[in-house]
Amino acid sequence: MPEDDLSLLIDAALKAGAVARGFVGATAKRWDKPDNAGPVTEADLAVNDLLLAELRGARPGYGWLSEETEDNTDRLGHERVFIIDPIDGTRSFVEGSDTWAHSLAVAEAGEVTAAVVYLPMRDMLYAASRGGGATLNGTPIRTSEVGDLAEATVLAARPALVAERWHGGAPPVFKRSYRPSLAYRMALVADASFDAMITLRRTWEWDIAAGTLIVAEAGGTCTTATGAPLRFNNPDPRVDGIVAGGPMVQRALIDALA
Repeated sequence: MPEDDLSLLIDAALKAGAVARGFVGATAKRWDKPDNAGPVTEADLAVNDLLLAELRGARPGYGWLSEETEDNTDRLGHERVFIIDPIDGTRSFVEGSDTWAHSLAVAEAGEVTAAVVYLPMRDMLYAASRGGGATLNGTPIRTSEVGDLAEATVLAARPALVAERWHGGAPPVFKRSYRPSLAYRMALVADASFDAMITLRRTWEWDIAAGTLIVAEAGGTCTTATGAPLRFNNPDPRVDGIVAGGPMVQRALIDALA
């Protein structure tokens, strides 16, 4: 990995934030994607255009996978690939909330090597490089050491907690909370604001690539919902759910899932 990949991502994320803040969420032009895939706004597209120009302009030999760019097989022939969600949490953006994020990652041979999750409206920039640790606004962060599900705070949507998903029913006593952006949920696990996060639906790589490295470099663990390792730049860029957390609580969640 070129040493300055992380610096490139940070610089691009800050520029993306400036572009996105130029739109007012509630009045930005909006369309609904086919097949109930969610909304997209002119801000998503403007940020995608900026990132494509900045990142591919600097690294023309890298592949490209973005939520807002039509996918093709070209990226599969590249050893390194950008994995981008221009605005993760578009519904939050439209509603005028401040919990949407830019999610930027570089993956090499299936593993994320550099990552940024940036929340412009909260001035929170999470960053990590492989072997270099994880930071929030330049300060090192670590995941939670909680291991008991009865004491854990878990970011999860309600469908993840239906009884049949779990051995003996869903853990009844852990606290549940929710954020619309998967990238932000993972960042909140990395800085120990929450002990873990879980989603059991099929999940796009661009939602989780950056967060996966940030959690791992903060000392945590990320796997699919079945406990399998995460790999990126797959022909079908989706994974079978994700469970991320401090090592002990993440293992406890995997063991409790049916």
